[in-house]
Amino acid sequence: MTATASDRAIAEDHPAFARGPVLAVAAAVGLLLTAVSGRYGYFGDELYFVAAGHHLAWGYADQPPLVPLLALVADTVAPGSVAVLRIPATLATTAVVVLAALLARELGGGRRAQLVAAGAVAVSPTFLGTGHLLATSTLDPLVWTAVTLLLVRWVRTRDDRLLLAAGAVTAIGLQIKFLLVAFWAVALVAVLICGPREMLRRPALWGGGAFAVLVTLPTLAWQAQNGWPQLAFTRTVAAESEYAGGALGFLPVAVGLGGLLIGTVLTVHGEVALLRAPALRWLGVTVLGVTALFLVTGGRPYYVAGLLPLVWAMSASRIETHRPAVWWRWIPTWPTYVASALFVLGVLNVVPVAPAETHSDQPLVIGHFQRDEIGWPDYVADVRAAHAALLPDTARTAVVVTDDYWTYAALQHYAPDLPSYSYSRGAAYLGTPPEDSGAVLLVGDPRPLAPAFGSVTRIGTLDNELRVNNLTRGTPIFLLQGRTVAWDLLWDRVRDL
Repeated sequence: MTATASDRAIAEDHPAFARGPVLAVAAAVGLLLTAVSGRYGYFGDELYFVAAGHHLAWGYADQPPLVPLLALVADTVAPGSVAVLRIPATLATTAVVVLAALLARELGGGRRAQLVAAGAVAVSPTFLGTGHLLATSTLDPLVWTAVTLLLVRWVRTRDDRLLLAAGAVTAIGLQIKFLLVAFWAVALVAVLICGPREMLRRPALWGGGAFAVLVTLPTLAWQAQNGWPQLAFTRTVAAESEYAGGALGFLPVAVGLGGLLIGTVLTVHGEVALLRAPALRWLGVTVLGVTALFLVTGGRPYYVAGLLPLVWAMSASRIETHRPAVWWRWIPTWPTYVASALFVLGVLNVVPVAPAETHSDQPLVIGHFQRDEIGWPDYVADVRAAHAALLPDTARTAVVVTDDYWTYAALQHYAPDLPSYSYSRGAAYLGTPPEDSGAVLLVGDPRPLAPAFGSVTRIGTLDNELRVNNLTRGTPIFLLQGRTVAWDLLWDRVRDL
């Protein structure tokens, strides 16, 4: 088969890194995210990461330990600072901008291609939106992008140190999420089918993999000791996939999160270009295989975000060497990037386009993350008031139990003096109410616990001063008394991932 222009470019010396322009784009993204990182308050997941970090362990029911560890460090250095907590997210997002440009360079792209790829990340809803928050979904794409860069560079140079580096990066990634296992599983099969099969004969590949497994053993041991809750959590995620459109909506949402104009076109064009390049076809097959795997197993659309910089970089390098068709030639131009940036800044929680008060009395919108950053101190104050209203003898042994991990985490953060617990998700593994406790202030639906208590009385409701409708506003508070079942048995019965 005759080598294409992109294949020859990989074999030749690659262009210089467009350091100044690319770093300028990355710096702009970093400054933007830094400027707004203190806007509003904690997102519910961020509070959970802080709470999990204060219960530091080798693993958790719903994730490996790295993000809780980062949250713990941030909360120790600057307690209560949302801006400091989000520094790793900002750094990760700006790093992906640079790595996307480096990918375009490795694929033979010069200055323009590198800027097209970096700019695609900079105006992408998924990267700017998640870049605003400390989350596993923010850090995981950075690892995927770094691994693909190392593998693409290995294809060009055959330097086996790159395979060892890919193993080291994988080891870090597996401390964030286990999703990278899917990438490697599909990629190795793709290499076996499409080549370069030489990669499979390199000891460095398997040495890097062994190192990643070795580093992950403590987390795997925690999972084994606790009955492999991560597997049950994965099934829960699959059951909840309908919120993101289910199987039918997976591809449109995944591509749309990359960007309605630039991201969508570059994704399709870049994937076709990968499949047409013999030296890189295995990566194109990997993109398709990983996407199909997450689709059929009920994964969430943003799981494939780490593959977007690769296809964008491939598209950008091809655009530079092959003039696009007239009908879409205008897409990789600066006016389109500006329009895309304005769209993203107007609808996502990145730029403070309006004060929080503008959300008051608006209908509840599932997935409106900005609103779920509002009201946590108010909600905790409502729980504290309910506890203070109890009779002294009742309050002395009362505990607070929540049916969602966000509210539990908020109580841990804003009211650490209140004994609080939750049977929701990973929080259920962070502690169980003591057997000598008495009444329960239940925040949430009482039905799971109610059969184990003699009386159930509603005594309050969570509200926030701004009257912002989010997932927590309106949650009821109940007083449960006369427990008839031991907590360890009851906890096993109600624990809900």
